[in-house]
Amino acid sequence: MPADSGTRELVFVAHTAQASGAEKVMLDVIEVAVARGHRVVVVCPTGPLSARLPDSVGHLPIRELGLTGQRGAARIRAALVMLWRWFQAAIVLRKVFRGGRVELVVNSTMALPAVALSVPRRRSTVWLVHDILASRRQFVVARIGRRAVGRAVAVSERAAAPVRALGFDVDVAWLGVTWPVEAAPIVERRPPVIGILGVITAWKGHHVLLAAAAELPEVGIEIAGTALPGDEPYLAELRERAARPDLAGRVRFLGHVDPLVTVRGWDVLVSASVLPEAGPLAVLEAMSLGVPVVATDHGGNVTDDVALCVAPDDPAALGEALRRLVHDPQLRARLREAGRAHIATRHDRSRTLPRMVDVLLGVDHSNLSVPSARPGRRRTSGPRARGAGPALR
Repeated sequence: MPADSGTRELVFVAHTAQASGAEKVMLDVIEVAVARGHRVVVVCPTGPLSARLPDSVGHLPIRELGLTGQRGAARIRAALVMLWRWFQAAIVLRKVFRGGRVELVVNSTMALPAVALSVPRRRSTVWLVHDILASRRQFVVARIGRRAVGRAVAVSERAAAPVRALGFDVDVAWLGVTWPVEAAPIVERRPPVIGILGVITAWKGHHVLLAAAAELPEVGIEIAGTALPGDEPYLAELRERAARPDLAGRVRFLGHVDPLVTVRGWDVLVSASVLPEAGPLAVLEAMSLGVPVVATDHGGNVTDDVALCVAPDDPAALGEALRRLVHDPQLRARLREAGRAHIATRHDRSRTLPRMVDVLLGVDHSNLSVPSARPGRRRTSGPRARGAGPALR
């Protein structure tokens, strides 16, 4: 990798206004980039994500670029709208390039077509890969983006593999969480509390957990998180399922929570995604606290040595794993110790985050003095920040 070339003009592109796992990683990367003196602009829809940008970071608004839970004819109409919005976003990005030499970091798969329509030089764009490509739509979108992307940086080896197969040059930079943290207390709760944390959308598999819990009358379930726009009907379906006699009184919907505080009060965290997930941060946070994890076997940062892994979309397998874990204190103890050791050796944010920034910027990590990523002051409103970057000059 080349040496650090001084101040960079960086533009990050995200397809959504929401601030879930991938967007939180982007915010962390931006804080390190700003601490190093780089000028940053974020191109994304106005909403929770733009409101969390540091004051020194510019914001250029675009429309939402993804599909959010539509079905049937509504999904076809939404796809046509998305095509039009890709062209609109491309116009915004072309204005960015007129301001001079900038480097683009694409933070989401669904933003790739807009970038492909606008980027004049392939070598100027890096794709930060948070998804394991699995669906036909994802592969089509990635192929469209291939003409615009010079390099890709994946958050796990599993996420890197299908991107490499499409011909991208891919590096891997692991995700991390705060370490060290105090372990969760070992408490014999009755009933044991099984939790799931993250945005509430169908591919996260909340319905699979409820189906499994229906056969486990000895446990309670807590669902932490909020529904994405367009996924409100899915949340309503979950609430209706939770009200049936076999689950009535055993399921709590917590809404938005402080992740570490909430997970600290759980006996088991479940990651039940039915589609491949490259590296759920909730799993890493649970491991850092010593809370045992049951997760669908999609690879990423979840392996058999640190979690109980089960087949996706299989309530019976998930239920059996939960029953085994709830009734086996020695297994819980083993996973507790293995999870914390895994975070300490591989997912310590103080090491993984600076390295991710180095890899994204093509900087030789061994020759760089890395300032710590101090929490920046976040904006609470408004589409545009003070001290805007290159596209706002």
